Amino acid sequence: MLKLLKLLKDGRFHSGEALGAALGVSRSAVWKQLQHLEAEFGLSVHKVRGRGYRLAAPLSLLDAHLVGEAGADGCWPVQVYDEIDSTNAEALRLVSAGRQAPFVVLAERQTAGRGRRGRHWVSPFAQNLYYSLVLRIDGGMRQLEGLSLVVGLAVMRTLRAVGVNTAGLKWPNDVLADNRKISGILLELVGDPADVCHVVLGIGINVNMQSCEEVDQAWTSIRLQTGQLVDRNNLVAQLNSNLRAYLDLHRQSGFESLQVEWEQAHLWQGCAVSLIAGVTRLDGTVLGIDKQGALRLQVDGVEKSFSGGELSLRLRDDS
Repeated sequence: MLKLLKLLKDGRFHSGEALGAALGVSRSAVWKQLQHLEAEFGLSVHKVRGRGYRLAAPLSLLDAHLVGEAGADGCWPVQVYDEIDSTNAEALRLVSAGRQAPFVVLAERQTAGRGRRGRHWVSPFAQNLYYSLVLRIDGGMRQLEGLSLVVGLAVMRTLRAVGVNTAGLKWPNDVLADNRKISGILLELVGDPADVCHVVLGIGINVNMQSCEEVDQAWTSIRLQTGQLVDRNNLVAQLNSNLRAYLDLHRQSGFESLQVEWEQAHLWQGCAVSLIAGVTRLDGTVLGIDKQGALRLQVDGVEKSFSGGELSLRLRDDS
């Protein structure tokens, strides 16, 4: 079935006869596979008598070889799955099985994609980027300081490079464009952070998605922002390059060296916000971040710092 999808990915018409010949099956078998494609992957196939079949919109399918060709020499090995529960979950399984880091896990679709605070990450087939990079961290809590914020900078630079000029950061792990979410980041650790551990940098980017009723918040995508179909293999290569540059700087000089750059990109700098932790809400004004990446808020005239994976930031109505 995926072979058929690769024949149709250009968005052009292909006759049933030509598709059957390429697949070595009958035209009726092609028709059954097309029905299955629509049902299984949520794709729309246009059928026109005398012209054949085409996808409602072209697809950019992931290919580890093409990612390598588009990227710089010496970048991380890439493993691509057609479908998986979660790229982060698979990355953790591969670490447990002894796979040597660094490496990247990509998927065309996730059946159980995860966001922060246990939220479901909507993952339609071949539309977006579901990406996990595994790194080995040797003996250094300092290497983990502000790491999710560093990843956010790399994602933002990647988005701006492909034409999303309004891309900016929201503490702690979101990238927004025109005040709509375009990317989220989820970091997971396994091992001893004080000795040897592995960290999975999970990144979701809305790439070619143009509609989705399942997302319960304001969102956008690269395609909606630019009007162009994005080659996701080139996008992965650019993301790899930006991540490598920022991670090298972070490793050499610590998060402090990136603090000012991050604050300059923070869309809610100086804004009135509410910090949510479970059922607790704290109102304040964003002052910035500290040298470890914690949020600095002015609360009732007093500066306070906050960090933790269970915190969420919201703009106040009076901001």
